Amino acid sequence: MDVKTAIIGGTGVYDPDILQEIRDEKVSTPYGDVVLRIGKHQDRLVAFMNRHGEGHSIPPNKVNYRANIDALKRLGVQNILATAAVGSLNPAMEPGHLIFVDQFLDFTKFREQTFFAGGSAGVIHTDMTEPYCPRLRESLSQAAGNLGLIHHKAGVYVCTEGPRFETAAEVKMYRMLGGDLVGMTGVPEAPLAREAGICYSTIAMVTNFAAGISADRLSHQEVVDTMIQNGENIRRLLMQVIEQVEEDSTCTCAEST
Repeated sequence: MDVKTAIIGGTGVYDPDILQEIRDEKVSTPYGDVVLRIGKHQDRLVAFMNRHGEGHSIPPNKVNYRANIDALKRLGVQNILATAAVGSLNPAMEPGHLIFVDQFLDFTKFREQTFFAGGSAGVIHTDMTEPYCPRLRESLSQAAGNLGLIHHKAGVYVCTEGPRFETAAEVKMYRMLGGDLVGMTGVPEAPLAREAGICYSTIAMVTNFAAGISADRLSHQEVVDTMIQNGENIRRLLMQVIEQVEEDSTCTCAEST
């Protein structure tokens, strides 16, 4: 049985506790070894990857994104459901809301962004008109509606380098540019998945309003606490989507390179 679906767990989503018969798996890639877990849900094999490592030991700017996506590709994964804790720039997107991101703005600075870095790997310019899989986003929206979860079908995700939080001036700029959410892990994860021909979607959970919007100082603990409080909603959503997603569905995500 092939592993067709993967979950990438972000802040607060550390354990694959929705899966059964879990085993550890080590995958070697040209970018480093990746340790993940594989389990079953409704007779489907699912890979679970903890983006930040054990004990949240890897900051967002140090995640080995290329190794992670390449490892999932080697397992045969065709669908990635990635979770992300985000700050909101949009008053309509409140803490506790889920957003199924449809676009991003990239403000990262020092990250390896591509598998095609020249030399023997060649150079490929990947189409990113629609960076998140529309099929998976529709499945997420339908499942969230069935479960009665407050959600938004679209949103613009601003990715910053981190690990520091943003200044109030930066947040003001991101809002002027059309950003709805701000986080630190969406890029290059989404572009690399597209280069690999894997359908990719982000389940963004708003944990707080961003700097200059929130009346309080920002803290990582606030983010973790909100994700834990809403963890059951995320688990219910993931379980339903895993059950209903068409694992072998033809999708244009594999045709962009």
